[in-house]
Amino acid sequence: MPPTSADLGHDETRPYFLWWTSATVGDLRARLSDPDLDVRAYWMGALLREANTRDVWLFVQPNDIHALWPRLIRHLGRSRDMWAFLLQLPRPEWPPRPPPTQGSHGTT
Repeated sequence: MPPTSADLGHDETRPYFLWWTSATVGDLRARLSDPDLDVRAYWMGALLREANTRDVWLFVQPNDIHALWPRLIRHLGRSRDMWAFLLQLPRPEWPPRPPPTQGSHGTT
């Protein structure tokens, strides 16, 4: 299915699913590639929680979600189980365990 709006392809568009902020599509893309994994997880979680699922794929791929899954869980609200089911991820524990810190024990 096509996206809900062709405007979501334009960096200056304010997406409907970031209703609480003045962030644009360009801002979201920048935050989804932030080197800080917690920043990236927050904004990806907002996208997964608030956007129509067909719009999610304009911004992330399933492997992006898989890679941040332990950090994403806390930001997904009631959509946790749905995303776990759709992407065949482990059912989320709630409350989540604290995410691993960057650089500790050789992991990121």
